[in-house]
Amino acid sequence: MVLEKFPVYMCSFKQERLIRVYLPSSYREENKRFPVLYMHDGQNVFEDEGAIKGVSLGMKDYLDKHGLEIIVVAIDLNPEGEERVNEYCPWGHGEVSKQILGYASPSGGRGEEYIDFIVNELKPLIDEKYRTIENHTSMAGISLGGLISTYAACRYPHIFKRIAALSPGFYRNQEEIENLLRSSDLSKIEKFYMDFGTREVGADEEMNQVFLDLTNRVYEILNEKIHDFHFQLVEDAEHAYPFFRKRIPAVLSYIFSD
Repeated sequence: MVLEKFPVYMCSFKQERLIRVYLPSSYREENKRFPVLYMHDGQNVFEDEGAIKGVSLGMKDYLDKHGLEIIVVAIDLNPEGEERVNEYCPWGHGEVSKQILGYASPSGGRGEEYIDFIVNELKPLIDEKYRTIENHTSMAGISLGGLISTYAACRYPHIFKRIAALSPGFYRNQEEIENLLRSSDLSKIEKFYMDFGTREVGADEEMNQVFLDLTNRVYEILNEKIHDFHFQLVEDAEHAYPFFRKRIPAVLSYIFSD
């Protein structure tokens, strides 16, 4: 396998961002084309070394071991201040967010620009540089990455046809994402994976129930609109990478079951 890294200039953000691309071992051997999976929080996708808190999803080793023939494109997060929140939240924060955080956060609202960067700048570059199957594109994200991936499914369902949202942080834009999902035509979405832990905030049972209820509100909309929708409630799972990492095999085997 090969893990390539290179900077890409983001026009609307006026900055360079590191992109990490995983190529399967068969990429060099044959002249075939491969499906592409786009992921957020790129530092945390492939290897523990360089991961934000020292624990990644371990996808490099997993993909090497299982020989899954996909290209994975991971976009590094911007670690400055609240930039991750700004990029992964399509809107400013609503009332639900205010109630949970206890204050009105000024962050969020650049998610549309971020997704447009992927669609209009990054994807054409990847499709030109690598042997991709251009119309076989998926997206996966964790927490706010799950929120922005769900948003991408609504905005570009003809592009991102398979979605995975692990422990999605919908609460930051709860009202807006529900409204957008209700009004979106999701008939082109082929598969949608979503999961949530029963202990996302640790021992605080009351808050765990609040987050679960908010997630269920989105679940009910998706379950009605998407034919192949898989929801997993993960017992005792907390909002942390050691728990996310364990779910990667289930996520990938569902998304790429064919």
